[in-house]
Amino acid sequence: MLAYILLCCSFSSFFLLIPPWFAGNVLQSAFWYGLVVHFRIYPIIYSIPIILVLDPNFFPSGQKPVLRNWSTFQKERPEDRNGLFTPLNFLKSLFTWNRMMFGLVSGLVFLVCTGLFYCLYGWEFLHEALLYHLTRTDPRHNFSIYFYHIYLHYGNDISVVEKLVSFLPQFFVQLVLIFSFARDLPFCLFVQTVSFVAFNKVITAQYFVWFFCLLPLILPWSKMKLKWGGLSCILLWIGAQTHWLLWGYLLEFKGKNVFLQLWAAGLLFLAANIFILVMIICQHNCSSVFKALENTDPKHITKLE
Repeated sequence: MLAYILLCCSFSSFFLLIPPWFAGNVLQSAFWYGLVVHFRIYPIIYSIPIILVLDPNFFPSGQKPVLRNWSTFQKERPEDRNGLFTPLNFLKSLFTWNRMMFGLVSGLVFLVCTGLFYCLYGWEFLHEALLYHLTRTDPRHNFSIYFYHIYLHYGNDISVVEKLVSFLPQFFVQLVLIFSFARDLPFCLFVQTVSFVAFNKVITAQYFVWFFCLLPLILPWSKMKLKWGGLSCILLWIGAQTHWLLWGYLLEFKGKNVFLQLWAAGLLFLAANIFILVMIICQHNCSSVFKALENTDPKHITKLE
């Protein structure tokens, strides 16, 4: 069973890393992204930063984008031909051909794959692959800070307000990270995944693979030294998880009533994840993936050197 879980995690991680290989090719990236979301639903959180990166300043009509040399991160805004920011120009830049094509192709691939497996396996497939995640509860094997509340109310209906309270922190953190780092796409995907896992209402050990597979994409642009900062973060993360596992062992194998201690260990683990995430953000050299253009008018396209 463990080998099967590791194989599934490795397989989904491999597919997750495929779309960045086709950076600049919208159709191929959209195809692989739709396939990835079909296999594992959580990459749906990457849709907003991908849409933001498909900016007309980077993806002009009829031309391929140019990768940058990882220069200083710059914030740009859509401008009209006179260099003025207008609501009309903002709407035009929002609904571009590349963005609509990416959404249509990735959505179509997802729907076709899901429809195919629904025809093969019926309602059971939809429930196990998609709908189950909306109502999933795990009162024991769960690193989340919400596990104790789930345990106390296990088998009872959870109100909409309670579901909203557990969802809002995760939602707001995602928005802040997306609009702060979207143009540095690999780094944005990484910090998104770490925060998504840390604030999720259900966390199991396999979730850590989701952001570990993205770590090699950001390490070359980190100023953090392994000897002190990196090693400290590694030891802190391992220590916080080991502390949780100690109480989990006493609960599961020894039958001790240590639910409160386990919940406190979950709080400590969340704090450790947040601290490490802040350290990684502070030590990262943010750079947009593509070179911006001085003018989005096809008649006056000049690349920034």
